[in-house]
Amino acid sequence: MNGFKFHVQWFVVNVAVGVPNRLAVRTTVVSGTTSALDDLIARLPHSEALAWVRHGEGLVGWGEAARLVLPGGEDRFTRAREWLASVFGAATVEDPLGVPGSGPVAFGSFSFDPKSGDSVLIVPRVVLGRRDGHAWYTTIGGHSEPLALMRPPSAPSEVRWADGEVDASRHMRAVAAAVERIRAGHLSKVVLARDLLAAADSPIDTRVLLRRLADRFPSCYTFACAGLVGATPELLVRRMGGHVESLVLAGTIAREAGDDTSAATLFASAKDREEHSYAADMVRAALAPLCQELTVPDEPELLRLSNLIHLATPVRGRLREERSVLDVVAALHPTPAVAGTPTDSALDLIRELETMDRGRYAGPVGWIDARGDGEWGIALRCAQVEGARARLYAGGGIVAGSDPDAELAETQTKFRAMRDAIDG
Repeated sequence: MNGFKFHVQWFVVNVAVGVPNRLAVRTTVVSGTTSALDDLIARLPHSEALAWVRHGEGLVGWGEAARLVLPGGEDRFTRAREWLASVFGAATVEDPLGVPGSGPVAFGSFSFDPKSGDSVLIVPRVVLGRRDGHAWYTTIGGHSEPLALMRPPSAPSEVRWADGEVDASRHMRAVAAAVERIRAGHLSKVVLARDLLAAADSPIDTRVLLRRLADRFPSCYTFACAGLVGATPELLVRRMGGHVESLVLAGTIAREAGDDTSAATLFASAKDREEHSYAADMVRAALAPLCQELTVPDEPELLRLSNLIHLATPVRGRLREERSVLDVVAALHPTPAVAGTPTDSALDLIRELETMDRGRYAGPVGWIDARGDGEWGIALRCAQVEGARARLYAGGGIVAGSDPDAELAETQTKFRAMRDAIDG
């Protein structure tokens, strides 16, 4: 790891030290939303930020009223839901607004691999929210004025870059080996990733990264949870009442300013269309048993970001019965967009060829409230920040027609968002 070490302890904490088991939660409606909460990220008082923001709306939080860290397991989503039900069910809640994200909220980030013990849920002491013309703040216990502006953050400086566990040559060898397995009929697709390391001369303030990502990629979901920071274009699931939405992304090309040729090339690419169809078909199959109504377009559309173009399929449904957003997350993760197909074969090959623990990269990240509503994305275009160091991740889908040089170039393009956020 070139001297950059990331230490993680696996343990479970039911309620943060010094906090009573019965949480007292109060949501206050904020009037004059254009001035009071016009910039959620700017209100974060320190670097230990929690965030889920898109087009200026969403949630940010800080402090810890309760935290759960899970040591892995296929049942980690169920265990998280049950823990939240006990914490929220015992709370006294004053919530006159009653909209998704008001009242008690937990931010969460789950490991990609069930064998990895890196999943965390945090119930913050303060949450600021803005959505659909409403603005509010929620506090747990006594707290100082949450709308007071704090000292501005400082940008990273003297950043040094180094290869991670999976450098360029190792990644290309892994891609070549995966193509051989796919052509031999062992599986249809696998997603392989690599990492990159950054070190600054002082602790990296996640608020700077959030600010830069939100400004440069406003249509993405800019997130932060337990040091994992990024801006993902991929909505795994949104649950609002009985309705669910998902946005399937698979198939990517770099975008050149003012050039429509890239979009046409991507849309016509047999390799990318094949990769996308695996992901869309899996989401349809996973949601169908949960929904009494489900709409999945036959053809993908193009999602244009400032630096990339993706093939995208929006999926919408109505749940058959009352289910938490975490139940839907459990049914969907991992999708072929981040693992491959068949899932078990792809996970085994990732463990064999990738040779690194992804941690929470490519895992679900988002928030859930006491009603079971929430929004969860896939942790892409992200970095794990610990003090003055950051570990970046990027990957791509490998199918029979994949080329190692092209796949390496795709990871370099995908690294750019977080590299630029750190470098400025």
